[in-house]
Formats: sequence, structure tokens, C-alpha cells
Amino acid sequence: METIKFQKKNISFTDEGAGKAIVLLHGFTESLKIWKSFSRKLSAKYRVICIDLPGHGKSASLGAVHSMELMADVVFEVLKKLKVGKCLMIGHSMGGYVTLAFAAKFPEKLRGICLFHSHCFADTSAEKENRNRTIGIVNQDKFSYMAQFIPSLFPVEVHKKLSAIIKRMIQQAAEMQKEGVIAALEGMKNRDDHSEFLKKTDLPVLFILGLKDTRVPIARAWEMISLPVASEILLLRQVGHMGYAEEPEKTFDAIWGFARKVL
Repeated sequence: METIKFQKKNISFTDEGAGKAIVLLHGFTESLKIWKSFSRKLSAKYRVICIDLPGHGKSASLGAVHSMELMADVVFEVLKKLKVGKCLMIGHSMGGYVTLAFAAKFPEKLRGICLFHSHCFADTSAEKENRNRTIGIVNQDKFSYMAQFIPSLFPVEVHKKLSAIIKRMIQQAAEMQKEGVIAALEGMKNRDDHSEFLKKTDLPVLFILGLKDTRVPIARAWEMISLPVASEILLLRQVGHMGYAEEPEKTFDAIWGFARKVL
């Protein structure tokens, strides 16, 4: 684990392997630890950089709101520190929002992007209201929220099979400071819509989607995947929001194949 200073606060990251660069960004309440297996295998051929986004993992919170653009700036500074030119960026869930913000600000730094159980649209009014309710719940009882939220990301029928993974994820999420959780929720609530960017970009895009994903409903996904000039899609019929845990081999193979094409 390495660190840089951003706004005088520590940002943690890992840097493994050598060659063309792949950047892996985790989702809300996760950390770079989710990529441990992917990073180990990818680093046999590529340079793999995993980053703890602000307020997550071992990275400090930067303020009351962690906008997607602020987190994209953090990613940019890590890559600048590591002298990374172009890269393939892969973002899970909130990490996909950060990937899109990064792509809009720094398109010259990218060879391709992967939206891994993520999407390009802004929150609707109803979703913003739900985020506000969630912020109130987190303020009152952060652990109870995590204990309910994390299992909801998985289809009910895999809860028993993946109980150890779910328990570990709840424990890790519960270790987050309340301020970091709320700052991320505030940032996601007010994020920009990037559908026009996807429509105009020449960057190749990989979409990894779960048919049972309640966070990225398939109707919304269908609207999104038709936007880019060049895209690939992995649609997993029995998977929810956590494909890296539910179907690690299939999702890894999709990323490996995509990387071979764009890097």
C-alpha cells in the first residue's frame, strides 16, 4: 500500500505489475481490497493500480461532499504521481460514476472504460429523495444501515452461499467513518448525467451488467448500452450488483479480453 497527499490528506493506492496500465476503482462502501484477486491475475501482464477513493478504505475524507469530479481529480493525481500515460479504467458502481467523470475531464488519459454494474445517468428526483433519507439513517445508525444495505446488493438466493463474503463486506463497510459515507452519498446525489458523453466518445466501452441488479435496472441499462460508438456487453442472467463476487471468473474473463483489445 502506498499513499499520496491530496489537499493535505492521505490517499491510499496499490501499484502492481508492469506494462500498460489498468486502473480499478471500487464502489460505494467498498475499498481497493475488492480487487485483490483481479489485480493479482491482471498484474501478470499489465500494470494494475487500485485506489481507495476518498473516505473509503485507508483514504481520508476530503470534506462534506465527495463529488465525482473531486474523486476523478484524486485519481488523476495518483496517475500523475505514478507517471501513467494512458490507461484502461474500470469502475464498479460508484467507481463507474467516477470513471465517467474522469473520462469527461481527462479523455486523453484513457484507452477505454468499463462500467461494471454502473450507469451514465444522473439521479432522478425520487433517487435524490432516497439518498437524503439514507443520509438521515446513516447519521442515526451507520452499522444498521450497512447490515441492511450490503445484502440487498446480492440476489436473495445467493445470500447463504456467499454469507461469508457478505459478512466481511458489512464489517469492512462498518469501519468507514460516517463522514465518508455521507460525503459519497452527497456526491452521488448531485452527479452529472454522462449520457451525452457516451454518445459522443470514441473510447471503447465494456458494460458488465447483472439481470438481477436492482441498482442498475435492465431497462435503464438497455437505454445506456446503445449510446457508444463501440461497446461490448457481458450480461449475467443470475447476477445482481456484485459480479466480481458472484461470478468472479466470468467477469474477470470479460475484463481480460477487453484489455487485450484496447491496450
